[in-house]
Amino acid sequence: MTSNNQATLLKHSKEEKMRTKSELRGVIAAIVTPFTEDEKLDEEGLRKVTNYLLKKGVHGIMTTGGNGEGPHLSQEERKTVTRVVVDVVKGQIPVIAGTAACSTTETILLTKDAAEAGATAAIVTPPFYYILSDKCLYRHYERLAASVDIPIVVYNNPLYTGNNLQPELIAGLVNIDGIIGLKQSNPDLGQLVEVIRLVGNNISILTGIDSQFYPSLCAGSKGIFSTAACVVPQQMVDLFNAFEKGSHAAALAIHMKLQNLNHFFEYDPGYVAPCKEALMILGLPAGPVSEPLPRLTEQQKTQIRQTLLMASE
Repeated sequence: MTSNNQATLLKHSKEEKMRTKSELRGVIAAIVTPFTEDEKLDEEGLRKVTNYLLKKGVHGIMTTGGNGEGPHLSQEERKTVTRVVVDVVKGQIPVIAGTAACSTTETILLTKDAAEAGATAAIVTPPFYYILSDKCLYRHYERLAASVDIPIVVYNNPLYTGNNLQPELIAGLVNIDGIIGLKQSNPDLGQLVEVIRLVGNNISILTGIDSQFYPSLCAGSKGIFSTAACVVPQQMVDLFNAFEKGSHAAALAIHMKLQNLNHFFEYDPGYVAPCKEALMILGLPAGPVSEPLPRLTEQQKTQIRQTLLMASE
């Protein structure tokens, strides 16, 4: 992403929202939220992890999502996390803040907080807990986009929200002014392909599943919102760059090398603890997960260490 494109992403006007549809791309790392042992926000640790990602060349950073334990953070903690990352990044790459909530009203409030903290855009899942109709889901995003002054990335994660955004609904959401992209975390790769077929280049479509990265690029996605990129950002960027250059064999080789590591970021015992453990193995501050998220056994920690070493060779 060029410096001109990065500068464009940092503008929040309605006109700029439309431009960013074609600029949301590459490897966007889903950053963890480091905690102290008593589960207090570790701002200095967050700065160190952010600098690590910057130096490795990621194209963007997503704050306060699932990997950032956003649902466990207070309103003020969410705003602080985004503010700290924005302060470190200093406009070099976009910062996209997770602002999902159970109600539309709270989602708007959190998204306005993200804008005040300096976020480039907000990324928003459907509301959770209640099972909602397509009409209700459409209205949620329509009202949100009309109420805030930063771009919105739709985040489809049905396993965690209980509300799947069907391809036909997503094709309708792209017509809402202010919606610039989609993070598709439905494990059904076929749904990603169908969304790309229906939507084309009207918005930027990225996968949110690490094991789908290379296949999704082949299908036409623009990149990934990635847990793995928080740990092995250089390898993920190398994969993307190889694909962009047409070096499919090299891209596939990197993808397959990382697949064992991806297992820990997608399955049991939950992706947050493995991500934080991997960062601490690398000497970076991450701290514990917030309760009641599962923590790792000593055997699992050993397995992650061994897998990380293989992925780093």
